[in-house]
Amino acid sequence: MIVAIDGPSGTGKSSTSKAVAAQLGLSYLDTGAQYRAITWWMVNNGIDIEDPGAIAAAAGKPEIVSGTDPKGPTITVDGVDVAAPIRTQEVTSKVSAVSAVPEVRARITELQRSIAASAQGGIVVEGRDIGTTVLPDADLKIFLTASAEARAARRSGELKNADVNSTREALIKRDAADSSRKTSPLAKADDAVEVDTTELTLDQVIECVVTLVEEKRAGK
Repeated sequence: MIVAIDGPSGTGKSSTSKAVAAQLGLSYLDTGAQYRAITWWMVNNGIDIEDPGAIAAAAGKPEIVSGTDPKGPTITVDGVDVAAPIRTQEVTSKVSAVSAVPEVRARITELQRSIAASAQGGIVVEGRDIGTTVLPDADLKIFLTASAEARAARRSGELKNADVNSTREALIKRDAADSSRKTSPLAKADDAVEVDTTELTLDQVIECVVTLVEEKRAGK
């Protein structure tokens, strides 16, 4: 059972995906963390983020390993635990530029497909292009949405009282970058089930997705 959960930042993808995977005994993969990890590596190794050619040339160098236990997902780069440093503002501000480079996407997409293929018993994979590009044959595709205001409120809460307006502007800017890139843009797959999380609590979103997965498993 392969479940693809896509959507922009702040819709509850990570929290929902982890909880659903844990509840249903599935593996879990945060693909955004992989793009953050390669961005972190580029920054730490002095690669010019403004130079797509330099990024492309280095795309194959770092070794990225993702642990798929939903109760304790891990990510390492060249053996170094990067779970915390990939969440810094510096990485967040640069990840769209790095992940827009086709060579980066090709490298990470290949990694994601191999992880999904080797997941015993099934996996929940969350990101922005899973249902459209990475795993177009996923058993179930879900696209989470929410208003920009709701997403900004959630994200600023996660970032310990960050300014909601500036967070909203940053989210809209990132959406635009991710949706307009030439390679694997953020998009809803034609056969995806859309779930608007604006008015829902996290528990309600989790319950909704679990129901969709169980219905799919039952062949409804």
